[in-house]
Amino acid sequence: MLEDQRWAAKIFSSGWQPGSGTLDVVEPATGALLGRTGLADAADVAAASAAAAAAQPAWAAASILERAAVLRRAAGILEQHLAEITEQLIRETGSVPGKAGFELGLALRTLLEAAGLPGLAQGEVLPTAGDRWSFARRIPIGVVGVISPFNSPIVLGLRSVAPALALGNAVLLKPDPRTPIAGGVILARLFEEAGLPEGLLHVLPGGAETGQAVVRAAEVQMISFTGSAATGRQVGELAAAQLKKTHLELGGKNSVLVLPGADLARAASAAAFASFFHQGQVCMSAGRILVPEAQHDEFVELLCAAADRLKAGDPRLADSDLGPLIDARQLARIESIVSDSVADGARIRTGGETAGLFMQPLVLSGLRPEHRAWQAEIFGPVAPVMEYRDLDQAVELVNATEYGLSTAILGDVGTAMRLADRIRSGIVHINEQTIDDEPNVPFGGTGASGNGTRFGGAAANLEAYTETQWLTVRSEIADYPF
Repeated sequence: MLEDQRWAAKIFSSGWQPGSGTLDVVEPATGALLGRTGLADAADVAAASAAAAAAQPAWAAASILERAAVLRRAAGILEQHLAEITEQLIRETGSVPGKAGFELGLALRTLLEAAGLPGLAQGEVLPTAGDRWSFARRIPIGVVGVISPFNSPIVLGLRSVAPALALGNAVLLKPDPRTPIAGGVILARLFEEAGLPEGLLHVLPGGAETGQAVVRAAEVQMISFTGSAATGRQVGELAAAQLKKTHLELGGKNSVLVLPGADLARAASAAAFASFFHQGQVCMSAGRILVPEAQHDEFVELLCAAADRLKAGDPRLADSDLGPLIDARQLARIESIVSDSVADGARIRTGGETAGLFMQPLVLSGLRPEHRAWQAEIFGPVAPVMEYRDLDQAVELVNATEYGLSTAILGDVGTAMRLADRIRSGIVHINEQTIDDEPNVPFGGTGASGNGTRFGGAAANLEAYTETQWLTVRSEIADYPF
């Protein structure tokens, strides 16, 4: 798939074309050059959006069997090239093999789930006071703009690209410039090999200016953005000024709430996974761990022991549990958040040592609600722990954030169910940790974690990537008094 160098130094826009420049792709673990893609500017985006708008009507009119077949073939091609794509994902994103396997398994399921969308019932018959038939039906939006992040670039691109295409739209995809091969070239090659007609998918690597051009493009009627809350606000503001439909899946300051009497060894294992999986670079990562006062010290010891068993290193090596952070800027931000909190009284219990972009998992205690490590989304392998007096205070602490993406409650199920009713979060997991996703579930958050939209599942995808049209039909032309 990638050995065929047709994509090198090119963008994918009505075939592989030179862009406005080139973009070097660097392996974060070693600094090695992995390849070079094209770079898209505003002119490239304008040409792509015009081509997408021209190609989309024929695709919307295509047989549901044709659209479904393209998605199924793309899934088969992904399976066929799984080893090659896994290697690229490991090297380009710093994913350890377990994380890469989880992402690609989810990507495969996403394609197969999307293949079922064209054949779904997409309308309803409405009652009417007139002598006619009245219908509400779903029709494609037209051209969808997708802006995807670096951390899980294949699945977080596909979860918008696949259903949008399945439902008859054309797509402009802008992958993160740090992961343009995994997040862009691979998706383009999948659909190219699957026989997607030309002009329906455009892959346009670039930075903020490219993303702004995608949002502004006149032909783009809907934006699907996954990334930070700060950038999401800018995307939402720009799209709203043009009255464009916008789906924003943003960050999180997610909590693991350990209930009194919970199995502390299992709870510490769950909290470690939630905090350290993929170096904490997941929107669902645990950024707050709440433990009863009486169990706090024992829990912290168990969590530190779990952290100490993990090794950060080259993800291609069998003994590496964590890979590198994505870049030096991300590492500097994490260290700034930790140092500010420690200067204000927080305590590092273990970890935090760095070598290049590798960081040993870090446990913080002695936190107060105003500490930066308790308030900010860290996006790194840091586990902040705080004790609580009673369950009322625990709920108050969980809810005391602008975010509302994922919450885990560990312990007695009856108590957890009652607390779930009081927690503001788009996702609640009882006796599981905070990180999970399936292509058939409505995934999304509240508050600064998103604008209430959902990804995944038939209902959410139909809502996201189609518009509702009211259609009336009479057997003959109606009589009018004029």
